[in-house]
Amino acid sequence: MKIGTPLARNATKILLLGSGELGKEFAIEALRLGIEVVAVDSYQFAPAQQVAQRYYVIDMKDGKQIKNIDYRERPDFIVPEIEAIDTDVLVELEEEGFNIVPSAKAVKYTMDRIGIRRLAAEELGLRTSAYRFASDIETYRRAVKEIGLPVVVKPVMSSSGKGQSIVRSEEEIDRAFYFAQENARGKGNAVIIEEFIDFDFEITLLTVRTKNQGTLFCEPIGHIQVEGDYHESWQPQPMTEVALQRAKEMAKAVTDALGGYGIFGCEFFVKGDEVWFSEVSPRPHDTGMVTMISQNMSEFEIHLRAILGLPMEIKLLSPGASYCFHAKDYGVAPLYDGLVEALSIPDTKVRIFGKPTTRPKRRMGVALAVADTIEDARRRAKEAAMKMKVIE
Repeated sequence: MKIGTPLARNATKILLLGSGELGKEFAIEALRLGIEVVAVDSYQFAPAQQVAQRYYVIDMKDGKQIKNIDYRERPDFIVPEIEAIDTDVLVELEEEGFNIVPSAKAVKYTMDRIGIRRLAAEELGLRTSAYRFASDIETYRRAVKEIGLPVVVKPVMSSSGKGQSIVRSEEEIDRAFYFAQENARGKGNAVIIEEFIDFDFEITLLTVRTKNQGTLFCEPIGHIQVEGDYHESWQPQPMTEVALQRAKEMAKAVTDALGGYGIFGCEFFVKGDEVWFSEVSPRPHDTGMVTMISQNMSEFEIHLRAILGLPMEIKLLSPGASYCFHAKDYGVAPLYDGLVEALSIPDTKVRIFGKPTTRPKRRMGVALAVADTIEDARRRAKEAAMKMKVIE
């Protein structure tokens, strides 16, 4: 593996499709190895655009615009960082010889819950919750009745919990259908109706497909979601050896089917020794931000090394935790206060994402902490996050 010189003719170049907080950390890791980064997003001054050598602002669902940039830049790697992309054009680009990370199939399948659920449950035989798909209200109502309340309703194309609802009563059924349709991130208006699993906890198992070391795993990450969106995570999540082994077997099966090299965020529901496959993302996962403090290398460095075919040895250094802080209102160019107080808490770090605008509940940064126990790490991270104030 040879690395060229940034901004020179021999540059090793990554085109980053999506430039949020995860893309920013990945871009920083790429820059450290002398890689040229071109960051693309639908709005100007997105976090990764602030550190990349160049950036573009386009409609991310417009395949023609994506192709135009790819033809102009001729990157060595095209790395999708978000789900809201025209995935069909990535398939076309891969067929033309472009290197899509981890693969065009992985990006296309995981953007579409119909594709990934059928792959996992019907082709690979993985244990999942009962599910149905519906594109109209009558089919949807029948599906809810067949599965039985409570159910979880999501758009088939979305991410980070957008459009997700738990339906517990008859009065909530129709509202959840329209909420899912309004918050879909891709083409189409279908929804998925899932059986509600009475789990003990849910985990993200960061799974790494490498060229020379096979499949590697990070320690399991526990997390809490609020309205379907990640708020807090910690590593390692205690679980039985039987459950962990089952999760690893499922993660390897689904990532092998998707192909390519890089890190995948595989999500599971766990109850005792029982494990259900939930979802998979073919990129660093928001719950995995805890690895910036808990491991010897973050999920972003791991993703880059896997893409480049570089060796790695993943080690958990300490129990760690992350806790997000959010905006409360709409605003432009926010100010941040409380950094002195947050960093006065022992063994903490703060990452401010630098997003140019705010809106209610928008994730604006994360506090990280380590301690001798998971409980103390979670307490420190939450306390540090609570000190941070976003001034719109």
